[in-house]
Amino acid sequence: MTFAGCLGGGSGGNSSSDIPDWEKGMEYIDLPSSYSDSCFSTPCVRPFDVGDPNSNTTWGNSSWVVFGNEEGGNCCEHYLAATKEGWILNFGGEYPTWSEDRGHTWQEYRPSILSQIGCLEPKPTVPGQEGLGEGSIVQATNGDLISMGWFPYPSSSGADQFYAFFYDAEDQEWSWCFNRTPEPFYDRSWQVEVVGPINGGIYGNGPWASLVISNFWHQSSNIGGQISTDGLNYDYFSFPDRDANLDSIEVDLNPESLGVEWDFTKPHKEMRSFPVPSGGLYFPNYFLDGTDAYVDTALNWWAATTLNGSSLPTEYCAFDSSTALHCFEKMSSGVGLHHYVSWDGGESWDTKDYNLNGTASELEEWEWHSSGVHDLLVVNIRYQSSEGPDVDLAYHVRGFSESLEPDIKVYLGLGDLDSTSGAGNDIRFDFASMGILPDGGAFIAYHDSSDPDPLFGVELMLPTEYGLHVAVI
Repeated sequence: MTFAGCLGGGSGGNSSSDIPDWEKGMEYIDLPSSYSDSCFSTPCVRPFDVGDPNSNTTWGNSSWVVFGNEEGGNCCEHYLAATKEGWILNFGGEYPTWSEDRGHTWQEYRPSILSQIGCLEPKPTVPGQEGLGEGSIVQATNGDLISMGWFPYPSSSGADQFYAFFYDAEDQEWSWCFNRTPEPFYDRSWQVEVVGPINGGIYGNGPWASLVISNFWHQSSNIGGQISTDGLNYDYFSFPDRDANLDSIEVDLNPESLGVEWDFTKPHKEMRSFPVPSGGLYFPNYFLDGTDAYVDTALNWWAATTLNGSSLPTEYCAFDSSTALHCFEKMSSGVGLHHYVSWDGGESWDTKDYNLNGTASELEEWEWHSSGVHDLLVVNIRYQSSEGPDVDLAYHVRGFSESLEPDIKVYLGLGDLDSTSGAGNDIRFDFASMGILPDGGAFIAYHDSSDPDPLFGVELMLPTEYGLHVAVI
């Protein structure tokens, strides 16, 4: 007999005859009991309510394994990502942290006393004593991990320090360099790949470029970012003014096919850009008039359109390996999200609303990821409920190529805590963060009263059609 999680419970009050057979075809990919010593959170495995995606009716619950800031986060944030090899990445805190086995064991890279040969600004450090920090991380299309950490506070290693961290997929080794950026760096970084090969002139050449921006400066002053063609040495990279009049270029956003790596290249949505399969980086709705922007493989800026001369509908877009181009934005009226998906490079769109009117008073944070391999879209929303506390949701859309209607809604955690983003707030949850593993399991940050700091859960129950599973007898 196979049990699909800790069934029963639920708060919908509906009779069993009204509950669909939602657990049919679902099995554990890992035994929940196998995580008893894997995490600092207590309890390690928790039941999350699941229910009707279009109502508040609950159907039962399923087990997720839960982790905290000891597994790579900090007081207020997790910065999560996945790799095509199956790693869970977290750079919410000081150093790159990862698990290669769905959270059973965790590793952390700390810089060596001396930085690598080839660093343009050599600097010794005191490993583990750089002070409180935070960072960003994402996998490039060739498998490398591009990453950076910012240590703002005075410590035995200095203050306001920018450390580049880089994992070479071919050599399977981490390295680091100190960078004294020419522009002030402040607040959480966002990071993205510029698809190459790059012939960047003064910035150098490489298989890709890594672009980092500061959340605070980029959103408030458009000051610019830092760019690297080796993942270790960064230079200032200016951004055009939002009212600039640049030459325009048509960009091909309609690839015939994409590899599995394109399920793992999406940056955090607040990067507000996405890698382009044919090369470069695309910034939808960058200019004040709604025109898009594009950085080419020579690292030049352009105004941009799709091949038919159109702009994309929102700032928040990304590809997955199915060649689908997903875009999201807040609903223009009411509370919720509007989802667009294009199969022809932005020439036409299918749409779906995630409407929370009557349930939510406002959206707090949100994010999405998609897996083209599994035809899976997961949408994460944290909203202020009409009753007061914040609620974390995950909508699963299985088979988005056929229908954008979600199949199930998961309530992450207890939904009993009112938190606010930003420095100076006692209870903080600064941004949504999530990923989808190659096996189709989602992992998503959330916050409830069970822990003073944000947590993240890893999904254990998956459709058997996704691959190997463990049947619980």
